Amino acid sequence: LRGIGLGKELLLRALDHCDRLGFKEIHLWTVQGMDAARTLYEQNGFELVEQYDGDQWGKLVREQKFIRKAPD
Repeated sequence: LRGIGLGKELLLRALDHCDRLGFKEIHLWTVQGMDAARTLYEQNGFELVEQYDGDQWGKLVREQKFIRKAPD
């Protein structure tokens, strides 16, 4: 199902829902190497604000925190 826009559609619906509810910020976390996801997040107003090493199922990963501020 990759590449047919499902992730984008889900993200846009979630952002619209959060905007309608008046959330001032949305936080999300991912891991380094998820380049397609990161591009999607950045195209939709998210900014990388923090990175740190973490453990995911016994494997060292670089965790990334993104924030999107509510539109004015």
